[in-house]
Amino acid sequence: MELENIEIEGSHKNFFTPTVKFDAQTGICELSGESFLEDTAEFYKPLVDWLVEFTTKIKRPIAFIIKLTYFNTSTSRCILDLLNVLKDYEDDGGEVTVNWHYDENDSDMQEDIEDYMIDTGLNINIIPF
Repeated sequence: MELENIEIEGSHKNFFTPTVKFDAQTGICELSGESFLEDTAEFYKPLVDWLVEFTTKIKRPIAFIIKLTYFNTSTSRCILDLLNVLKDYEDDGGEVTVNWHYDENDSDMQEDIEDYMIDTGLNINIIPF
């Protein structure tokens, strides 16, 4: 079975939905924009499931790129879930690169990223813009 790509256009309607581009062919997964959702777990569950399927069946190198300018607390938990899947894959010998782009003036975001590195044991390339 072929793993379908996930493409979700971000929006700023009642809530902020991030833009999602998960490409099964290239292994490039990007999460960008803002994430402040009514039902965060429902939004992120298919993304976590997709990553689990990619890392257990396709097993190619994966590049996870995060360019979120804002996310709320419930999104934070979902991001941790995504990163934990990547860490499990890396621990099983998978090739994982995580690049997190953030506004260099946002010290809270930088602290959050550093906390994720501690919590997951995953190396995250912190890239200011």
